[in-house]
Amino acid sequence: MKKTCPNPAFLGFLIATAILVAIPGLSYVKQRAPETIIPGPGVTRRGSLSDYLPALKGTSADTPVFYLEGKEPGGTVLLVGGAHPNEPAGFIAPLIVVERGVAQKGRVIVVPYANGSAISHTEPLEGSPASFSLKNKAGETRVFRVGSRLSNPLDQWPDPALYVNEKGQVLSGSEMRNLNRAFPGKADGSITEQIAYAIMEIIRREKADISIDFHEASPEYTTVNAIVAHEKSLELAAEVAMYLEFDDIPITLEQSPKNLNGLSHREWGDYSDTLPFLFEAANPFMGRLRGKTDETLIIEGKDPYYLAAAKAKRLNVPYDEKGLPLSYRVARHITAFRYVLDTYNTYYEEKAIIVTDLPEYEEMAYRNLGDFLN
Repeated sequence: MKKTCPNPAFLGFLIATAILVAIPGLSYVKQRAPETIIPGPGVTRRGSLSDYLPALKGTSADTPVFYLEGKEPGGTVLLVGGAHPNEPAGFIAPLIVVERGVAQKGRVIVVPYANGSAISHTEPLEGSPASFSLKNKAGETRVFRVGSRLSNPLDQWPDPALYVNEKGQVLSGSEMRNLNRAFPGKADGSITEQIAYAIMEIIRREKADISIDFHEASPEYTTVNAIVAHEKSLELAAEVAMYLEFDDIPITLEQSPKNLNGLSHREWGDYSDTLPFLFEAANPFMGRLRGKTDETLIIEGKDPYYLAAAKAKRLNVPYDEKGLPLSYRVARHITAFRYVLDTYNTYYEEKAIIVTDLPEYEEMAYRNLGDFLN
């Protein structure tokens, strides 16, 4: 029987189809891979979120937990980043603590990427870049993914029409995948509720004296360049805000609303003994007035539409030709964290938490942020 060769045109079609399928497939695999973290000399051990809820082991929601333990006993502070992985300063700030900080007294526990599921995909229809990159002092390129505000639908689907959280708050169904609406979480709940539960378990089991959640928001948002504090943290937060203002770092102070449930600064305080705070920096990448949405906007924070909005007095933060670069936003977060510790230590000397080797605000703001990464 005579063998016939495949039609060259058809063979070319099959090859082209295979390539078209492979390219997004490789992109998908890359987006689901764990983030690169290079622990600094202050990290004494590393664990996982699944240590606090074994059901998370082997899932995309399991994520590293880092411990910086001082030689002297003291208090414990928990830093949570990446609850919303589309807010870059929210995960870069705690990452710098992991890569640079050294605990001299007490403990620092850091979860840089709290929602490992949400960082594995981008915001639909937003045209967001999948990543951005920074060069460290050695000239090496560090690549950081840009995720979504919500857990990946591949990990949790379908969304209900309405989401009713643990305290009976009724929200849009997609908010069931929002980690910062899922606290205090459920051990047997959705993947997002399990992440929330595991973070609550860190606070309870490790007896965290202070817990800080790092975020970003649009410059036109009402709660921005702000510290949000539970009522039991409010006095301490007021002092921190005062010190930031003394340093010419504009800040507002918000009390955690009692009638908006599921948020970290509310439920951490209601369900544990910790003193909770949420830091919110202003980022044009997050807003609705932005123009081109790309890696440059994330890093430089410059946008002509936001400049026009500032001149028209339509923003809730100062904004000029310098923009709001990532280095400035991260410097705000690191400085606020340092002031929280300094203020806490004046009231609780016996449980002081002392962390050194973190950059000062003037070193970091409007500088090359990669210089502070390993």
